[in-house]
Amino acid sequence: MSNRTPTLIIGGTGYVAGELLRLVSQHPRLELAGVSSESQAGTPVGAAFPHLAPVMGNLAFVTQAELAALILAPRVALFSAAPHVVSAVVVATMLKAAAAGGRQLTVVDASSDFRFRSAADFAAVYKQPHGAPELLPQFVCALPEHVPGIPGPHVGHPGCFATSMLAGLVPLLKLGLAEGPVYAVGITGSTGAGRSPMATTHHPERHSNLFAYNPLMHRHAPEVVQICRELTGVAPDLHFVPQSGPFARGIHMTLQGQLRQPQTADQLRQAFADFYAGHEFVRVVAGTPRVKDVAGSNYCHIGIATSGNSASPTFVVLVAIDNLVKGAAGGAVQWMNRLLGLPESAGLTLPGLGWI
Repeated sequence: MSNRTPTLIIGGTGYVAGELLRLVSQHPRLELAGVSSESQAGTPVGAAFPHLAPVMGNLAFVTQAELAALILAPRVALFSAAPHVVSAVVVATMLKAAAAGGRQLTVVDASSDFRFRSAADFAAVYKQPHGAPELLPQFVCALPEHVPGIPGPHVGHPGCFATSMLAGLVPLLKLGLAEGPVYAVGITGSTGAGRSPMATTHHPERHSNLFAYNPLMHRHAPEVVQICRELTGVAPDLHFVPQSGPFARGIHMTLQGQLRQPQTADQLRQAFADFYAGHEFVRVVAGTPRVKDVAGSNYCHIGIATSGNSASPTFVVLVAIDNLVKGAAGGAVQWMNRLLGLPESAGLTLPGLGWI
């Protein structure tokens, strides 16, 4: 076990935490050492996630205080899947415990708490003060495909909708291919709403249904604008309409806008392929991507279409990801691999489920 890094997970009973448990339990270089849940402390992890019971053994949830006591090795990995606004406080506590013991704690946060650069920007969107503003300079928020090397000690992983938008927007902006407003419509599966039942996730309401929510007001939009500005120097005029789809997992994102110059679909597709060359988990596909082709995997499929109209040339970029994997737990593990100096694809190369 000497070549494996002890790994802790905060907020252990949600869907993202379940995916983190699944991925970490099969990871060749991470060793699951503990998972916290204040409401389920003492309960076997396999009881909360029966599909994971065969690989969880006797592991039980612990309190956050008990989890902090498990920071024993010289270097420990910590994933946070705690609720938004709560996560920052817990992460701060864990970092203090690590520092007090002379340990190095590497954090990847899957909540929204470390996606903004400033506490004021966070408070403006979430209508609550940030729980640990002193930690914000230590966190970087971006997709691993868009930032080389190790940009900081810790990472706040972009959200699921944000991941799908950034995958299409950053190449367009960084290569100077697009201008003017960008219109985005994203359809997400019901797992994106979390594990706690709500009216909009109740099966009779969600099944065979499709509806928009928070049109032009979703919290991921300002996150995407900020990240694009930092990575490309351009703050897109983004108009985002999220929609709830009649499936459990996956996101299908459509981005549409104007090109600076007319391009064929083949030309734009090649520009994207060149941009993502060497990045294993992003694949530029012929035709249109489908959610079932990526569900259950860390892969992102991108499709391209253009109008060919020389007077007003337009683009359509289509992105399909699994919201729980590439959009959350898988992207977080991908970042952790890099922060720990491991192969970025370690534990993440299984293909999609196909017939989910």
